[in-house]
Amino acid sequence: MPDPNVMKKIGAQMNLLMGAMMSFCLSLVGNLLGGHFTIMGFLLSFVISFIISLIIGFCIPHRKWSENAVRAFRAKPGTVQARLVEALISDCIYTPIITLAMVAFAYFTSRANAAPEALEHMPSFMQMFLGSFAVCMVVGYILIFVFMPIFMKLVFNKNGIPFPPPQGGPGGPPQGGPGGPQPRQ
Repeated sequence: MPDPNVMKKIGAQMNLLMGAMMSFCLSLVGNLLGGHFTIMGFLLSFVISFIISLIIGFCIPHRKWSENAVRAFRAKPGTVQARLVEALISDCIYTPIITLAMVAFAYFTSRANAAPEALEHMPSFMQMFLGSFAVCMVVGYILIFVFMPIFMKLVFNKNGIPFPPPQGGPGGPPQGGPGGPQPRQ
């Protein structure tokens, strides 16, 4: 059974990789959707988004929620069906919060810098949010589905644990279960 400290380290590394990837891509999409792409705007969006994604990753037990959802759908861990469910759970946790923060940042920044006559023609916050939210949910889902297993394999191998982990998930097979070590008597 892998050391719990190693598993925590793997979780932290996954949070960093997924947070960086999601923040980069969603900030890029958001800035491109806004119609006025600037390097500074993109970098600010990325930094804010990355900080938010780290907070989410370290504070919300999304892995536990994903595992519960996979069990509820009676999907076998590691299958495409399980990955589809896991990606949906992660997308529903990360993307709305990141999108809300990025749209709020863009909305209030553009309003603060717009000429008074331009304010009349600006879309409302809700129009900006709903349009970005729909696109970012789709993009986020695809990104999570594609990159999560790649990053997991990378992080598990880096920490000396084979991927996919032995039967029973990251902790290995249950004690006394088939293929697992038998308890001492």
